[in-house]
Amino acid sequence: MGAKNVFLKNVKIRDEFWEKEMELIRTEVIPYQWEALHDRVEGAAPSYCIHNFEVAARRNRKIREEKGAYQPPVYTTTGFCVWPESLERVEERFYGFVFQDSDLYKWLEAVAYSLVWHPDERLTAMADEAIELICAAQQEDGYLDTFYIINDLDQRFTDLRDHHELYCFGHLAEAGVAYYRATGKDKLLKAACRFADCIMEHLGAEPGKKPGYPGHEIAEMALMELYEVTGEKKYLDLGAYFLNERGKRPYYFDREHEVPLGEKDAERYHYHQSHIPVREQREAVGHAVRGVYLYSGMADYARISGEEEMAEACRALFENIYTQKLYITGGIGGTHLGEAFSFPYDLPNDTAYAETCASIGLVFFARRMLQLEEKRQYADVMELALYNGVLAGMALDGKSFFYVNPLEVVPEACHKDERKFHVKPVRQKWFGCACCPPNLARMIGSIGSYVFTETDDTLFLNLYIGCEAVMRKAGSEATVVVESKFPWSGKVNVCVEGDGKAKWSVAFRIPQWSGWTQETAVEKVRRQLDREAQITARDGYVYVKKSWGKETICLDFPMKAMLVQANDRVRETEGQVAVKRGPVVYCLEEIDNGKDLHRIRILDHPEFQETWGMIQGNKIIEIEGKGAVRTALSTRELYQEYRSNGYEQKTLRWVPYYTWANRGEGEMRVFSRILEEK
Repeated sequence: MGAKNVFLKNVKIRDEFWEKEMELIRTEVIPYQWEALHDRVEGAAPSYCIHNFEVAARRNRKIREEKGAYQPPVYTTTGFCVWPESLERVEERFYGFVFQDSDLYKWLEAVAYSLVWHPDERLTAMADEAIELICAAQQEDGYLDTFYIINDLDQRFTDLRDHHELYCFGHLAEAGVAYYRATGKDKLLKAACRFADCIMEHLGAEPGKKPGYPGHEIAEMALMELYEVTGEKKYLDLGAYFLNERGKRPYYFDREHEVPLGEKDAERYHYHQSHIPVREQREAVGHAVRGVYLYSGMADYARISGEEEMAEACRALFENIYTQKLYITGGIGGTHLGEAFSFPYDLPNDTAYAETCASIGLVFFARRMLQLEEKRQYADVMELALYNGVLAGMALDGKSFFYVNPLEVVPEACHKDERKFHVKPVRQKWFGCACCPPNLARMIGSIGSYVFTETDDTLFLNLYIGCEAVMRKAGSEATVVVESKFPWSGKVNVCVEGDGKAKWSVAFRIPQWSGWTQETAVEKVRRQLDREAQITARDGYVYVKKSWGKETICLDFPMKAMLVQANDRVRETEGQVAVKRGPVVYCLEEIDNGKDLHRIRILDHPEFQETWGMIQGNKIIEIEGKGAVRTALSTRELYQEYRSNGYEQKTLRWVPYYTWANRGEGEMRVFSRILEEK
């Protein structure tokens, strides 16, 4: 069965950095997104999400009225929900993308996690009203997708490749599970189960059913969660069916779209990760978000079922991402064409896609790999993505967002070069395709569930985030308190308090960036404990096994600014370096270093100076170091004979990558050329 995730209710975050982020989600982001979902944010792209549910609920109400079975919904009057009064005023049509329903489900999931962290009557009322609206739109047989409810129910399940109803189901199921675990209320969970049962009536290997599977993955891992919370094996079986059918030939998507016979022998559907069966996949290809969502479901199934063949495919896919397709910021997806993984080592900086949702999905995948096997690289990637690629997707005030997260930006190119139109130099208030904002809210709100994993006799500390956790180990209750100064200091105190009656282990991750060997880490821990403790290390973790009374282990990981270079097979960064400090990647911004950042060179011994700074009320560590600016050519000729240009010394200033574009529009670079000193 592998390691278990420690439930969010058992972990109380007590962390200066992440508490501020979680409080921002509760007080600013969730209410702001509620307004955006209602199309009430001035200057923001319309969502139409609530509108579509309102129209679907009205359609459903009419059907039930005709049958004499209509029951008016119960709703509160907080002033946030405009349903059902607005039902008499909206137009009878669907607006937006076919997957628009999922935005509300992700928002509800974020609310659920926030309520665990901080009970809030206002958010509870908003969420309960949203759930009433969702359930009012659900059909008698459990079907729930506003696109087809509004347009034509006879067309449901006819285009699984492109129409996302199974994707929307996946987010509904995850929201239902989260809200039930947070509040004990099961109305949304029951709605998800009814929809899952409806899906099983229409899809499957049995006669009369369609042998289809999702075009956009997430249902797979959602069904694993649905199984684990309900104990209903039929949901595990449905998730396994989707995994097993994917990539089989003849392709199911060919049947849906009537692909000509002459093309049916060609391998395709890489975009959907459906080109070959999942157990045969070894390279991450296609749409990056879809990919990591699928791989997460595969890892869940491998853990639950114990199937080694599926686990091996997951290992190979993660290794492929980790060694060939991962940006230094924890971003994935090297090309905007298909929002996809590119070929190995193709990681362009200025045209990167690196969708926020893709970094979030990578965190999902990494944690599930940790549950499969306890190896440091999974936690390292999880940490990298969280502090960089994920946080960069949201402004420091929580009210604007990046869909795409490049590593180099020249605003003029973003505005005038069609090849870079997908890159925005400033965050947007909302998107027509708004998957990223609510995804960010649910990711940050659930951060406590990523700190630990556990087996019956071992607690793994994967992320050094300040918290207090209560759990049972070896038959007795134990409390673990983590005091952390991350991400600005490597100092961590871990206090473990047990009853001293049974032996069990705590495993501490040794961050790769710390430079500590396993032997170094073992020695530093050994000095703090009595001889009774058994201390070993493997796969990047230090294991301490003992009968825990009350013990405190102090760790102080070296955290200093360093220059980092990419593998020389990454052509775009050859001869360039980035600055990284602990888990945080840094960047240069025009506001600190002037225009024409491409002319900047970093000295190979920059003599970094680290000081505290402030951006938008957020305390950060900023870095200064020695660099140079290549002298501009005095002539206006486009081309001329080469001659050596001089350099003017310059003090450079770096700020954390996740904070960029919070002080106005300007150039930005993560990688810069290095100037080797003679």
